[in-house]
Amino acid sequence: MKITVHHSIADLYHTLGLPVSGEIDFTILSIPAIHPVIPFQSPHLRADYFSFILTKDGSGTYFLDDHQFPFGPESFYFTNPGHVKRYNLDESEQALIIVLSEFFLTEYVHPNIFHEFPFLLAEMAPPATLKKPDFAEFERLYTQIEAEAEKPSAYQQNILGSLILVLLYKMKALFWQNYNPIAEGNTTSRIVQSFKKILESEFRTILQSESPAGILQVRQIADQLNIHPNYLNAVIKSKTGRPVSDWIAKRTVSVAKSLLLNTALTTKEIAFRLGFSEPTHFSRFFKNQTRLSPGEYRSQTRR
Repeated sequence: MKITVHHSIADLYHTLGLPVSGEIDFTILSIPAIHPVIPFQSPHLRADYFSFILTKDGSGTYFLDDHQFPFGPESFYFTNPGHVKRYNLDESEQALIIVLSEFFLTEYVHPNIFHEFPFLLAEMAPPATLKKPDFAEFERLYTQIEAEAEKPSAYQQNILGSLILVLLYKMKALFWQNYNPIAEGNTTSRIVQSFKKILESEFRTILQSESPAGILQVRQIADQLNIHPNYLNAVIKSKTGRPVSDWIAKRTVSVAKSLLLNTALTTKEIAFRLGFSEPTHFSRFFKNQTRLSPGEYRSQTRR
């Protein structure tokens, strides 16, 4: 299976054959404009942006990882980074698609976007068929957003951000009032599960290897998951209650303790094994985490 990776909205434009110059953080696209020939089958995508799809008239199937969801007229769904997705359009006469970067969400919509709207990190968001009054409200809002997107001004991004904020609150009120990110993190979150597996694998390698390793960075894990480091941080903090840096720090201490107890390696050798450039940096880090120096920990636990 070939997967097309979109690191930006500009990559989406290239895939659609649309003209683009520079970075894009917000756009609104319409069907049939971008898909004039129906039926249509999209490529498999892994995209580093958010999409909000309002279908007025049409039907098809949305595929997310190994799940598939049919959708029909007057339906709504959204997608976020971190998944392999595609869609089939069987019929589609009218739909609007808002596409946003994480930068747009944090800069123009809400500075603490994932705290206020944790559902944006949800890993399962099936399409929902809206009741007629709700669909009419969403359609009016989308029409206003589309109109504002065509009116360049010094405040255009702020205006669009305010309208997206209204959209997110309406989504929250209709669909996500009871969403619990911690519960998802403890049960069904693929990103959390994959993150933990990668974390264990990286530190298992450090324990088993005699070669020095670099200090594990968020980007290394994010790259393996094909998502942006900021997005990984947001997901892990929202769904586990702890930032990625804390997970790495706690696992580093755990491995350091194992090496101090079960090997004859010196503090200096353990520091280099764990990727610290200076033994003093490792000693300071270890004491901040445990309130004991590496030497004190070793002597106390070996009594």
